[in-house]
Order: sequence, then structure tokens, then C-alpha cells
Amino acid sequence: MLMLIADDNRQIVSVLEEYARKEGFDVVTAADGGQALEKALNINFDMILLDVMMPRKDGFEVCREIRRKSDVPIIMITARGEDFERIMGLDTGADDYVLKPFSPKEVMARIRAVLRRVSREDKSNIFTFGGLSVNLEKYVTEIDRISIALTKKEMELLWLLGTNRNKVFSRDNLLDSLWDLDYSGDIRTVDTHIKRLRAKLDAVPHEDWEIRTIRGVGYKFEVS
Repeated sequence: MLMLIADDNRQIVSVLEEYARKEGFDVVTAADGGQALEKALNINFDMILLDVMMPRKDGFEVCREIRRKSDVPIIMITARGEDFERIMGLDTGADDYVLKPFSPKEVMARIRAVLRRVSREDKSNIFTFGGLSVNLEKYVTEIDRISIALTKKEMELLWLLGTNRNKVFSRDNLLDSLWDLDYSGDIRTVDTHIKRLRAKLDAVPHEDWEIRTIRGVGYKFEVS
């Protein structure tokens, strides 16, 4: 895993870097807000420690800019304990904050806690069965690691059926669940989307599941 530590105090960076490496992180450092932002936008980090008071750009500005492009976990580091700083840090998109002076062990514990929380959130947006993986957060579908190019609606349809495997959905159920309440189109739009979805999924073999038609009723994600 890769961590960015951004702080203009070299001693603090050195201590945090030492503890982070013991936790199994590879570490990249930045000595000011400009460096921190440039690196954060060009490198895929798993965690960012971001000091509030830095030259060129402060931590709030850097955090705000990062959040426009990325949801990487961010922990703010501040030397002062005023409520407004903590609130501002969280409002700009930080996941947590620590106050100076701090215990490096506490910082590592907060990092582990944030990563556990993010991991739980990510898993709640990922459905897997056998070789099938549907990531509703990133809108990526794969079968045996082969990417399947689905539209947003096709992926939502697959997600709904897959997360309720062996449950039969009528066309009306699917229409009500996935289309706007004021949708005035024909119910056959469900059949059209199912047909297109099947064609794309069937391009890659998958023997342990299928989207099956239940004649006169609707569809289900059937497990062999």
C-alpha cells in the first residue's frame, strides 16, 4: 500500500514515515501544499496524511482539490485544537484528523480504522459470484477478469438480479425499481435491456449462473 505524508516539518515526516513503513506502507513525502497536491493528483495513493499549515497551499485547500478528483482516504494533521479547524477539515472531505503533538501509534491506529471503514464501504458496493464481479461504485463489470462494457442501466439491472439470486422479478418489479416513477415508456423496455445485457454477458462463458426468463412472470439470476 502507498501513503503520502505531507508536512513541512521534516522531523514529523521522518517519525511518521518510520512508523508507516513498519505498518507495511511504501511512503512518498511532500514538504508543501503544492507538492502534496501535484503528487496526490498524479499517483494512486491508498492513504494521505495532510498537515493543515503548509507553505504554498494549506491542507484545507489541498484536501478540497483532491476531493474533486479522488476519494482516497485523507487524515488531516493540525497543530491547534479549535473546533472550527476540525469541522473545516471534515467539511472539505477529510476522513479523520489528529492533533499535534500526537503519538505515532495513535496515528497508525487511526489509519487502520479509516482503512477498515473504507474497505467495508467498498465491499457494500461490490457484488461477486464465481467469476462475476460487479462494482456499482466504479461501474465496472468483469467475468473472469474480462471487462464487460455495460451501460449504467444494464449494470443496475444485473446488480438487482444478482444480489437477489434465484428470486423472480416481474417486469413491473424491475420497471418500478430501476426506472423513474414518472417513466411513461412501454414495459417491453425491460425485455429490451435484458436482451442486450444477456448478449454482452454471454460473450464470456459462465456456466454456474444465468439470467433466466420465467415465462409469463419475469426474470431471475439463476444459480446452477
